[in-house]
Amino acid sequence: MAREYVVRTKEEKLAVVKRNLAGETCRALAREIGCNQSQVLRWTNRYLAEGEAGLEPKKRASDPLARYRHRKNLSYEEQLQYQIEILKRELVMKDAEVLRLKKQNEQKGGDARKR
Repeated sequence: MAREYVVRTKEEKLAVVKRNLAGETCRALAREIGCNQSQVLRWTNRYLAEGEAGLEPKKRASDPLARYRHRKNLSYEEQLQYQIEILKRELVMKDAEVLRLKKQNEQKGGDARKR
């Protein structure tokens, strides 16, 4: 059974960390909030190393298509958004290919239009 991904706020993490530093066990806190005890330990270590800034949610590179791939029934607007994201990705790939070919042409010693 897959676990639900939960993003905790800085304030929630800070409350758990302070309770842990006050003497409550990682296991009891983890059971209470529904996560793994190693997660509580990581938050505590990060808090001790970096302070409150270490508990800020990290921004991660995301796949803009992921939110559409995992759903079976997409509305018409979501289907259009999905297609737009696919086309954007293809455009980036084509632009990169054009740059690569231009660079390769320059290394070969010339402009194809001069011939």
